[in-house]
Amino acid sequence: MPCFSSGREAALELRPDSPVYCFRPQVLAADAAAFLSAFPGKTAYAVKTNGEPMVLDVLARAGIGAFDVASPAEFAAARAAAPGAELLYMHPVKAQSDIRLALERYAIRTTVLDHEDEVAKILRIVRALDLDPQDLTLFVRIASRGEAAYELSKKFGAAPGHAAELLQRIDALGIRCGIAFHVGSQVEDADTYSRAVAVAAEVRDAAGVPVVALDVGGGFPATYARDPRRPAPLMPPLADIIAGLMAAVEARGFGATPLVAEPGRVIVARAFSVIVRVLLKKGQRLYINDGVWSSLSDSWTGKILLPVRHIPDPARRRRPGRAGRMEPFRIYGATCDSVDVLSRPFYLPESVDTGDWIEIGHIGAYSLALRTRFNGFYPDTFVEVATPFEAGDAPEGFAEPERRGVVEA
Repeated sequence: MPCFSSGREAALELRPDSPVYCFRPQVLAADAAAFLSAFPGKTAYAVKTNGEPMVLDVLARAGIGAFDVASPAEFAAARAAAPGAELLYMHPVKAQSDIRLALERYAIRTTVLDHEDEVAKILRIVRALDLDPQDLTLFVRIASRGEAAYELSKKFGAAPGHAAELLQRIDALGIRCGIAFHVGSQVEDADTYSRAVAVAAEVRDAAGVPVVALDVGGGFPATYARDPRRPAPLMPPLADIIAGLMAAVEARGFGATPLVAEPGRVIVARAFSVIVRVLLKKGQRLYINDGVWSSLSDSWTGKILLPVRHIPDPARRRRPGRAGRMEPFRIYGATCDSVDVLSRPFYLPESVDTGDWIEIGHIGAYSLALRTRFNGFYPDTFVEVATPFEAGDAPEGFAEPERRGVVEA
């Protein structure tokens, strides 16, 4: 993989016409180490966030010893990167064949569910393989609502009364019981964890069976951009969020219960940026060679604000507008789909023009995992970059809620 000191250096040397991902292994290793240091339980990296082999390799070397996996492809990817790592099969709804594969070929002994039919599926395979039920741990995922960019309780999670019944059924089968929750992706209210722990305690007390572990899920927030003209309360540092979580754990009687976390964004978001090129400037519209069907799905929703840096093409001597004046530009993606438009404008120098590059930072979480081959566009070029995106010149852009009258003028 070619190596550069910065994304700017990569853009000016390669002059790419296709998107280029800038991978920062040192940043990834540092953010993984920071989470491992802050969280006192088992850290199981959520492979769905970014399952690129280069990412999993760095995380294995950084000390991540467990992986949250959701499919056979993720089983294989995690095991290839870390043959001795523990795999936790944390998808609540599973195909029968995938359950068998997990238990038989990959020797996975920990999974999650939120319905009695999943208990029946698992029990069928356990009996067919003649496994000792006591070797298994089944987490019951409880519904937990909270303030997050992406709220996840609408699809998965048992109501408290139902969850208690599931725990009792699992315990009666001789299988070890755990309780799990997931407060959402990119939490916006640190107290969300405390409320979820309180619900978990209610379920534990109602079930009245031994609980061998509490899985607090993911949702730990990554650092993105924000509009400095619209100050908003900042999330506390990761250490403070986890301290609040641990205070709730102690207060609700889980102090002696082993903990599991499934971080994703907080570990991998800063490890990647993407260099895109401006294919056309049309007034205050910029058409770029990436978009919502490739690296920028998070920007489509408008819930994540990505920092951006303008990289002018030095071959263009004459430029429209002033370099020191920031203006909102509506961003259009590369495909012919009319919905391939970012929901928020990028604020960039007025002088940005056709042929320039824009480095979009902190796209390590979900951007690569969700890219598609729609229209034949599929970014897949990587370089290694030594310095964090934040190093050097300050990012020259941010986003705000769309105002069509201004952006499309």
